[in-house]
Amino acid sequence: MEDKNRLDLLAQRGIHPTAIRLLVLEAMQKINRPVSLSELETILDTVDKSSIFRTLTQFLSHHLIHCVDDGTGSFKYAVCSPDCSCGVEDLHTHFHCEGCHRTFCMKNIPTPVVQLPEGFTLNSINYVLKGLCPECAAKREKA
Repeated sequence: MEDKNRLDLLAQRGIHPTAIRLLVLEAMQKINRPVSLSELETILDTVDKSSIFRTLTQFLSHHLIHCVDDGTGSFKYAVCSPDCSCGVEDLHTHFHCEGCHRTFCMKNIPTPVVQLPEGFTLNSINYVLKGLCPECAAKREKA
């Protein structure tokens, strides 16, 4: 994605563009899967760690990215689709590979919504499947 498209994406979410924000967004888009803060720190090794964290916090508050708790103890972050508002209706399933430890957005698999008892209000759903990604499953079959 070109810088102009990144600038447009930030503008659509009401985020003032800075060099750091553009770098973080570019890195996340290149990876194209949920990524942890420590992975971003490794990729963007010349950028201050606190700047990366503040950028992720800004992106989350403006619904540019979503956060995934995949059960590993480290949150993962992924860029939202352009029409996402991060509401319950926008949630999708995630898959965590127990072989390579990557997490994937399964945007074509909606998160199941359960009917809650009266008086309860649903704000979020975390639905993570665990197993092996195709690459790790193929390696296991060859072994």
